[in-house]
Amino acid sequence: MMPVAPRRWITALMLAGLAGSAAAQDTFMLSSPVMVNGGTLPADLKCTRDGGDGLTPPLAWSATPVDTQGLALIMHHYPKGTVEGVDAPSQYWLLWNIPVDTVELPRGNPASIGDEGGDKDERRTGYTPPCSPPGAQHEYVITLYALSSALDDLPAHDDLQVDWSSMTQAMEGKIIASSSIAFLN
Repeated sequence: MMPVAPRRWITALMLAGLAGSAAAQDTFMLSSPVMVNGGTLPADLKCTRDGGDGLTPPLAWSATPVDTQGLALIMHHYPKGTVEGVDAPSQYWLLWNIPVDTVELPRGNPASIGDEGGDKDERRTGYTPPCSPPGAQHEYVITLYALSSALDDLPAHDDLQVDWSSMTQAMEGKIIASSSIAFLN
């Protein structure tokens, strides 16, 4: 008899599968005016320890599917010793309830667009700037999701209790398309 996979593993596989099929549409596109996919994080966006201001990178997207009813964004990183599809990654930014007509998030998200979940250290809501150990370089991924409905399972306000697992679970079966940008720091 095959062992039963943990729910988080199933969730990760479902999201990966949905994102994969959405990527085949090749229309919904996330980008940043200051980063290229696979490039490095600009010095001014690094954590304050590394001389940056720790603000969110500016992001823009195009070709949002016409039947989109909600947008959500996740920035994550798999720390050393964790396995994608098995372990939950470190969450650096969880953002949902982004209005459908939004096409960009300016640097630092000064208008506080959307609702934010717990940071990487589960101390506050919002963005955690990447702060890799000196001499190490990690890959971080920002993914924008076009959704078929709002994430009604999540609160309509910032909430420290929202983590990777609860957010990905709320998105199950609702992802129309997704687009990602990865960077090194």
